[in-house]
Amino acid sequence: MSPRCVSLTRLLPAAALALFLAACGRAPSPTLLPEDGTGVGAFPGAGNEHFTGLHPSQFPIHGIDVSWWNGDIDWRAVKASGVKFAWIKATEGGDFLDPKFLDNWRGAKAAGVPRGAYHFVWWCRPGHEQVEWFKRNVPRERDALPPVLDVEFQPKSRNCRKKLDRGEVVEKMRLMLREMEQHYGRKPVIYVTVDFYAQMMHPNEFEDYPVWVRSTKYEPSVHYPGRRWVFWQYQSDGAIPGIRGKTDRNAFVGTREQWRAWLAGGR
Repeated sequence: MSPRCVSLTRLLPAAALALFLAACGRAPSPTLLPEDGTGVGAFPGAGNEHFTGLHPSQFPIHGIDVSWWNGDIDWRAVKASGVKFAWIKATEGGDFLDPKFLDNWRGAKAAGVPRGAYHFVWWCRPGHEQVEWFKRNVPRERDALPPVLDVEFQPKSRNCRKKLDRGEVVEKMRLMLREMEQHYGRKPVIYVTVDFYAQMMHPNEFEDYPVWVRSTKYEPSVHYPGRRWVFWQYQSDGAIPGIRGKTDRNAFVGTREQWRAWLAGGR
């Protein structure tokens, strides 16, 4: 595949991706199996899925996201299962550090699983305080994936019932993203949920950043119409060897060649 195809397809809207890849001479793999021949299990929800068009199985690169809720993780078993990347929760707001972050950060690296850290935004806390807290706790490592800014509503919070103003949200996000990029030397990824995207980012906020979307019942184009996105969280109750209980599963939207380019810095 040409460098131009690799560069353009990593940010294409989901609905157009398959056609574009085909035009570039390579369509997404129709199998779950990674290159070493091992699998990461069947897809969820027999009878409950609504992936009528684009389906996670069209993409060969699959990963997970984890936090302290997942308990102790056997990262070697995770690696052997075919998991190709992991997003690891690091911080929330300006004073919470996930108690399993360092264990997961070191364990994933030792097992050879590419990993990146994510920060969960608290809207009642100043943006610069949150970035400083993240920087204090997440090492700068050349082999790490880009940092992630996790933006969601917090309707059940007892401490932050603030009604969000779109202008303030966008300004705070831009500050945090800019400072993350300056510190870690790579453009951060934005993780966004359906409701937050619809009210705060639709249709064209942050088009210059890679986006990781959550859509566990429908293909992303249903809830993120026309949006460019790079990662897709398609399942919240996956079963992964080495992890007890349910696990979020994600797909990188591209080919194996694109994934290698992305890891190498083609972001």
